[in-house]
Amino acid sequence: MGYREVSVVEIREVLRRWLHRESLRAIARNTGVNRKTVRRYVEAAQGAGVIAGGDESQLTDGLIGLVCLAVRPDRPYGHGAAWERLGANTELIKTWVKDDLTLVKIHILLTRRGIDVPYRTLHRFAVANAGYGRVRSTVRVADGEPGMECQVDFGRMGLVPDPESGRHRVTYALIFTACYSRHNFVFLTYRQTIEAVIEGFEAAWAFFGGVFAVVIPDNMSPVVVEADAIEPRFTDAFVEYSQSRGFVIDAARVRTPTDKPKVERQVPYVRRNFFAGEEFIDLDDAQRRATEWCTSTAGMRVHGTTQLHPVEVFAIEEAGLLLPAPDWPYDLPTYPAPKVHRDRHIEVDKALYSIPGELIGQRVKVRADSKLIKVFHRGELIKIHPRVAPGKRHTDPEDLPAEKTAYAMRDIDHLRRLAATEGAAIGSYADALLGGPLPWTKMRQVYALLGLVKKWGPGRVEVACAKALEAETVNVGLIARMIVRASEGTEMPLGVQGKLVLGRFARDPGEFAVRGGKS
Repeated sequence: MGYREVSVVEIREVLRRWLHRESLRAIARNTGVNRKTVRRYVEAAQGAGVIAGGDESQLTDGLIGLVCLAVRPDRPYGHGAAWERLGANTELIKTWVKDDLTLVKIHILLTRRGIDVPYRTLHRFAVANAGYGRVRSTVRVADGEPGMECQVDFGRMGLVPDPESGRHRVTYALIFTACYSRHNFVFLTYRQTIEAVIEGFEAAWAFFGGVFAVVIPDNMSPVVVEADAIEPRFTDAFVEYSQSRGFVIDAARVRTPTDKPKVERQVPYVRRNFFAGEEFIDLDDAQRRATEWCTSTAGMRVHGTTQLHPVEVFAIEEAGLLLPAPDWPYDLPTYPAPKVHRDRHIEVDKALYSIPGELIGQRVKVRADSKLIKVFHRGELIKIHPRVAPGKRHTDPEDLPAEKTAYAMRDIDHLRRLAATEGAAIGSYADALLGGPLPWTKMRQVYALLGLVKKWGPGRVEVACAKALEAETVNVGLIARMIVRASEGTEMPLGVQGKLVLGRFARDPGEFAVRGGKS
């Protein structure tokens, strides 16, 4: 597998499992993170003061940032050197696989050719790029402990009326099957998005009255970013949701229905026994009837394998062993990666938020929920903003350059103080300029007044402002003219003197001389 950056959410999941006394091998197997990488993150956390066996309150955003800074990637180019060497021999490996050579034999042949790579790397490469792998017979897996596992799968049902659009829309069923009791829950939706998936999970926990310790989902895109037989990578949104509800994700392998056979068999059962031949008013009506069907029909049938009623087995043996059902609504975050604009702001859902430091042109990672915007750069939390509505912005003055903060934030009081430091009359003149009902419209005039101070010195500007105030005339242009007239015939201040610059199109005077002609 190529190198990938481990997200902040995955790092938190690794450390959370370590706090619960899982072994490094188990953490690597369940999270898809390499065991050596897991070890580095755990050692970095210990170095930062995290105590094994403690509670999860130790895993603050600041602590995660310190761990990220301590652990640096080993493969900046995406793949290890062994993988790159195999890539140059892809066609040869494909030929050997097609000729039905074992992977052990292929490893020997490559070694003879001077291509000495780890067998595990060769296995991953052959599966990913050479079509290695074959259909094997399966065995029936034990059901496991009551209340432990729940398998989840999407299935296409058919068309259901949508009153809002005035047409029939394709409807999908997110089906939950308790592995021990075979009790089912069906959640109907028009979309297969992360929002729909989490809404379905929330409805399932309410239906079951608790949360299963392990969820085995299909490789649906809202849950799995990168499907892999050994190391699937999950979306940050779903991993964080699992952390919030306390269950562990154990995704099935790609195109391997035997990894989730109990829910796999329920998809056609739900389609034929519940959905087929029915007429629904809308999606709400279909969902209400699906919930009733799960309890009265599917739950009360005699299951072909257990020869028991699933709803009764669940009530007697599983319900009391589930994790507590959530009693608060889940605030689903999003994880955009915006670029920092030249004005030191990023755009998240049509709203602007300021960013500290010189990060212009770089991308940052954001966790945005309904209340907060958390901004991360290279794993470190660099900014937290309250969420604002689309079209609004939230700017922290500390994030802007000091010389531009007053103008960007329309800080009228700062301008008044700045002018007052140059002289009493200059300060009074600035107060007069900014004394109207719309003071920010006069800010440029105050900046022009301060520009005169920089050009001519505070003494001359102070005298001119005092005279203009006596005449009750508030006009920066007048101040400039007064200083120029008072300075005629005198030496200009140091730094203003210079040589005369001729006009751009000036011509030599000789060209205008009149030459006499013959009389």
